[in-house]
Amino acid sequence: MGFKSNARKRRDESAASVDSKKSEEEYIGQVKCDVAGCNNWADKKVGGRKLAFDRAADVWGESGLSRDSRRITVCKSCYRAWKKAKKDEPTEWS
Repeated sequence: MGFKSNARKRRDESAASVDSKKSEEEYIGQVKCDVAGCNNWADKKVGGRKLAFDRAADVWGESGLSRDSRRITVCKSCYRAWKKAKKDEPTEWS
């Protein structure tokens, strides 16, 4: 067996052990996503972020957000959607 063959075998074994750990432990979050209709967790541990209300309102609108505070928390998938929507716009400080 060569180097690549051994590396593939070890990678497959480690991936199988990681998958078994994930199925055993289901993450229970503390912070919900503030986007209306989203039921995901927005904890930092699972990729959640905080955005300014004005920036989030540009994408989802004020009625699309469940909280009306200066900073809102969004889950990883909502953050990716926000980032994709704002990708072509120029930055504020340039």
